[in-house]
This record gives sequence, C-alpha cells and structure tokens, in this order.
Amino acid sequence: MPSAVDSRRELEYAVQQVVQSPSDNEYFDQLLPAIKDASKGSQGQQLLQFLTQYSANREAEIERICNTNHQGFVSSVNQLLQVRDGTVTVTSEIIQLNQSIQSSTEKLAEQKKALVDSRGVRQNIDEATQALRDCLEVLRLANQVHDLLGKKSHYSALRALDELQNVHLKEITQYKIAEMIQKSVPAAKKLIAEAVMTDLNTWLFRIRETSQFLGEVAFYHTEQRRTRQKDRAETFPYLNNFKLNSAIELVSDETEEFDILDNEDVQVDFTPLFECLHIHNALGQTDRFRAEYAATRRQQKELLMPASINLIDVEGASLSELLEGIAGFAIVEKATMKKTPELRSSVDVDELWDSMCQSAIMLISKALHEVTNAEVLLKIKGHIALFIQTMDSWSYPVGALDAFLLRLFEKYAELLKRRFSDDFQEIVSTDDYMPMPINKLDEYDKVVNVSWYTPGKPREEIRFPCVLPFSQMYPLCCIDIRNFLNQFYFFSDDHFQHPRIIDETLKTSLDTLLSESVCRLLVERLSSQYLGQIVQILINLEHFEIACQELEPLLAAARSTASVGGSVTLNATEEFRSNKKTAEKRIFELVNSKIDDLIGTAEYDWMAPTLEKEPSNYMQTLTRYLSNIMNSVLLGLPTEIKELIYFDALSHAATMILSLPLSSDVKRINPNGVAALAKDVQYLTEFVDTLGNPILRENLDELQQTIMLMQAENSDEFYDVATRNKKYGRVDAMNGPILLEKLTHTVQIPANFKSDKFQALSSRFGMKSLQRAQAEESKDC
Repeated sequence: MPSAVDSRRELEYAVQQVVQSPSDNEYFDQLLPAIKDASKGSQGQQLLQFLTQYSANREAEIERICNTNHQGFVSSVNQLLQVRDGTVTVTSEIIQLNQSIQSSTEKLAEQKKALVDSRGVRQNIDEATQALRDCLEVLRLANQVHDLLGKKSHYSALRALDELQNVHLKEITQYKIAEMIQKSVPAAKKLIAEAVMTDLNTWLFRIRETSQFLGEVAFYHTEQRRTRQKDRAETFPYLNNFKLNSAIELVSDETEEFDILDNEDVQVDFTPLFECLHIHNALGQTDRFRAEYAATRRQQKELLMPASINLIDVEGASLSELLEGIAGFAIVEKATMKKTPELRSSVDVDELWDSMCQSAIMLISKALHEVTNAEVLLKIKGHIALFIQTMDSWSYPVGALDAFLLRLFEKYAELLKRRFSDDFQEIVSTDDYMPMPINKLDEYDKVVNVSWYTPGKPREEIRFPCVLPFSQMYPLCCIDIRNFLNQFYFFSDDHFQHPRIIDETLKTSLDTLLSESVCRLLVERLSSQYLGQIVQILINLEHFEIACQELEPLLAAARSTASVGGSVTLNATEEFRSNKKTAEKRIFELVNSKIDDLIGTAEYDWMAPTLEKEPSNYMQTLTRYLSNIMNSVLLGLPTEIKELIYFDALSHAATMILSLPLSSDVKRINPNGVAALAKDVQYLTEFVDTLGNPILRENLDELQQTIMLMQAENSDEFYDVATRNKKYGRVDAMNGPILLEKLTHTVQIPANFKSDKFQALSSRFGMKSLQRAQAEESKDC
C-alpha cells in the first residue's frame, strides 16, 4: 500500500496543477482525476483541506500585497470603477448590438431554411434529371440496336446491346424500365442472330449461284497453267517429265499470281460468314451455328446434283456445268476451312467432297451407255481430267476419279476397237485386190509416208504412172492403224495415272484388230477362185507382216516409263506370216488345179498309127499359162515365192503328165504314143530352160528319164540296179515296170495308111523293127 507521505505529496501536486491551469477546461481536467481519486478513500477530506489551506494562503498573500500597496490598490479600484462604468456602457451597447444581431440571425435562419429547402428540391430535380438522362441513354442504345440492325450492322448492334446490358442497365437497376429492357435483351439477341443468319443465307444463295462460274474460272486458270507448262516444256524438254501440280510445275508457275476467289471475273467476300460466326461466338451459339451451317451446305450440295446428265451433247454443256458447279462448291468449302478452321473441319469438307464425287461418278456412269462415239468419250475424259487437275491443286483427294478414268478408258478402248474393226472390215471387203496404181508424185509420197513400205527404187527414179505391189487396202489400213495408235494415246494426254494399262491394252487391241479384222478376213477371201486375187492377198499379207515388224519397235518406243522395258511382240506378226503359207498353198492349189484341168484335156492316142509332128495343144496351153501367170499374175510376188510356185507347179505338172500313161485305162502304148509324149516333154523342157533357173528343170528329171526308159531299145537295163541308178535313178521303181509292160514295139498300120507316113516311120524306126512290132501286135491281139 502507498504510504501517507506519498498520498500527501500527490494531493499537493494535484492542487498545484489545478491552480496553475490556464483555462477552465484544463482546470477541470486536472481537478476531476484528483476528485475521482479522493472519492475512493479518505483522501477527499484531505483534498478539501489542502484546497482550503491553499485558498487561505492565497488570501493572506493577497492581503499582504494589498497592505503593502494600498494606495496603488485604491487607485486601481478607482480605475476599475471607471472601467466598470465604461464596461456597463459597453455592455448596454453590446446588449443592444446582440439584440440587433439576434434579430438579423432570425431572419438569416429563415433565409437559410428556405435555402436548405430549395437545395433539397434542386437536388431532387438533379437526381430526377440524371435518372431521366440515364433512362434516355438506355432507350437511345436500345433504339440504336434496332437502327443498326436495319443498317445490317449486326456486330455493331450486338456490341451496343452488350454495352447496354453490361454497363448502362446496371446504372438504372432501381428503375422499372431497366427490368423491361433487360427482359427484351434475349429477344434482341435472337433478332440479331436471325438477321445475321438471313444475311448469311443470302450470301450462301449467291455463293451457290456463283459456284458454277467460279468453277469455270478455275478450269480456265488450269487450262492456262497447262499452256504455260507446255510452253516451258518446249523450251526445256526435261520439264516433260513433270506433270501439272507437281512441285516443279508449281515452282515454275509461282510467278503467275492468281487468286481464284478475288479476280477480275469473280469476287467472293467472306465478310457475311465472318460476321455471322463472330456474332454466334459472342452469343455463345458456336456449336449451334456450326451444325446449322453444315446442314445448309449439305442441302446446297444436294441441290447442286441434277437428276441426270446428257453426255452425248455436242458441246458437253451438261457435264461441264456439273463439274464446274462441284469445283466451285468445293473451292468455297476449302477456302472456308482455311479461313475459319473453327467452323469447317477437314473431315466435314472431305465428307462433302467424297459425296459429290460419288454422285458425279454415278450420274456419269448412268449416262455412259448412251455414248457410242470414242471422240465424245475422249471429250468426257478431257472434262474430268481438267476437273481432277483443278481440284488436285486444292489438295482434294482424287483417287476415286482416277479409278473412274480407268473405267472410261476401258469403254474408250472398246469403242475404238469396235469402230476400227468396222473400218478394217469395210476396207478389206471393198478392196479391188489389184496392185495400186499411182499417177502423180504427191500421191506416191502420201502413200509412202502413211505406209510401212520401202520402195525398190529411189524417189527420183520413179516414173508415173506406176503400180505399187500392194492393193489400196494396205495404205488405208496403215492410216487406220496410225489413227488407232494416236487416238489411244490421246487418252493419256493431260492427266491419266495408268499409262501402263494403255500400253498393254493398245497392244492387245491392235493384235486383235490385225488378227481378226484384217488377217482373218483376208484368209476367208482365199476361198476365191481368182488366182490374181489370191496372189494380191498374199502380197498384202507380206506387207502387213512387214508393217507389224515395224510397229513393234514403235510400240516399244512409245511405251511409258511405268511399263516394263523390253521389246514388244505382236501376235499378229506370226498370224500374217503363217497365213502367207496358207495363201501360198491356195495359190498352189489354184495353179495345180489349172494344171490338172489343162492336163486333163490331154488326148493321147497311145496306140497312134502315126507320129505327131507338133506338141499337143494342152502342152502349148500349159506352157502359155505358166508363162502368163509368171509375167502377169505372179509378177508382184517376191522372187523366192514365184520360184517356189513355179517349182511346185512344174513338179505337179510332171507328176500329172507322168500319171497319164500310168492310168489304168491305158493298156498299151506303142512307140508313136511314146514319141508324142516325148515331144510334149521336150517342149515343156525347152520352156523351163527359157526361165533361166536350172533348179526348176530338176522337176522334169523323173519325167525325162521315164521317157528315155520307154524309148530305150534295151529296157532290161532298168532291172539292173547299177544301170538303173546311173541312167534311170529318178524313175520310180514301181512305175518303171508298169510302163514297160504297157509298151509295144509294133505299130498297127491301118489299111488306108498312106505310104509317105509309112516311109517316114520306116525311116525312123527301121523297116524290120516296124514289121516285127506289127507282128507282135497282131500276135497279142
């Protein structure tokens, strides 16, 4: 506990502080704690004591001071009284002034109250004005949304609506108009979405209307690229190895800038699409918009496809319109995918593309049966190839279209084969089968240029008119063969991914045409009985064989790099070669048949009583016939074939002549009969000698030796092997005895036989021999 001394000191200090306080406030601030502390204990009484003591001490001090300075104090009191009087006066004036101020203050209070009241009204008016302004701004923005919609400023309208909803409406949430406008915001957004979709549908309609023209422009641009590539390839042949859309071609053509979507002919503005997409993004309806847009494009794709197309149109307008429309549609799709990948994915675009390709292929396939002309089919292929190259440049897959081109080629090859087969058959059936006459040099040059023919003389030595060995059908067929080859390879121009199939199909088709439509028909005409026609067919067959041999290296050289290397062998070459033998046999048959007919007219009197002075008529006719065919009908044949025909004809003639005395109808042959046969054989031998070919005479060896045997005085030599081999080695061992048995050595002279003839016979054979022969004849009889 604190000591009494300490408490006393604290009270003294508190009193000291209270007395020394400069103002009432501080006085109370110092007195209150002391009173509060004193009231807690017995110090209250002490505090009063200290205050009383302090007051007494101060009064004593004042009294002391007054006693010391009484006079001055009196003076001061007088002065104070004077001051008091002045103070009273001033107080009166102050009271009057205070009353005056109080009166003024009351008026001022009234004015101040009126001012406060007016300020409240003005504040209310200001608040109402601001609220009205805020509401009018909201209404202005709301009206502006509709005005912007009317001006087709859809995105601006959406931004105004967004500003209205997120900024201005929040400032007037306490007003009912804010609630009303807030409720109208979804309807306004829907209105904006519908308006922008309406504009987009209008844009899509225009795009659909523009698609065909866009495709037409794209095709034209591809044609221009083709032309430029061909020009570059002519300057640099190495560029022939690079097709359109290859890396080399694209680099070479990159200086030719051309925007298919923005050029002098067509402009496609994607602004409506961008705006629509942006607005739907802002509305949070991107997925819905993507689905609606995809459905709309699918519907437009269906509208793009006609129910059917006409492929036999001369201009090909129906197919061109279809492909141009598909191309324009696909180009827009690809451009849309590149510009707005969030709207159109590659899967969506490729799905539409595949669908359009399959529909186009189906439409073309349905109408393809109407096409019966290869040229029309070639135009169809050209349209499709141009379409493929155009779309390939836009990175679309074209595998299905390439496969369809293969089907077109198969039909094209069949149409070509059918047409040229008819042409060949007509050429073969209408040919005159006569050597082809040429009257002028230009005609000669044309025939030589189109035919695989090597003239025997230089061009300068040809004299006109002249005759070529082959008939007119050969150069006509050569022209058709060249056209056939060219038209086959026409299909591979510009774009065709299966050149090896062209090479194989061309070889097979050409083989079939030459074998069936030319060779077979020529062979069928070998049944003719006209030797000249058969000879001409043989000559034509030989030239066709040469043509096939010439064609084989040409086909090998024309083959594409994708084909297997090596030589090309045409089966038709062997067909023509083998049927040359057939024609030769047919010539043999006709010549031998004629020989048979001529020899069949032989009228030998094997028991002739007299000798014939002249060769038989049939022999003269036979040699004349052989000479004529050699110098006319067979003149155009190669020498080896002519000699072969002559060799066979003479061999056959010798055999037939030898068969005359061997006939079972001939019982006896006298020397006169043998002499007649010998004269004819000698005549034939002399004719063969005029031909200048010793080999041909070998055909008559058997006949000559047989005549020698029949005329031999000692016929028994034939039965001696050594002598027979030496003198009669070519005589048949069976025919010799038969003829010897038929021989008689006497000649029966009729009663009316004239002496001059008898003398002639006697002088030739001897009188005794003649008489002996007559005796033996009479004995035999």
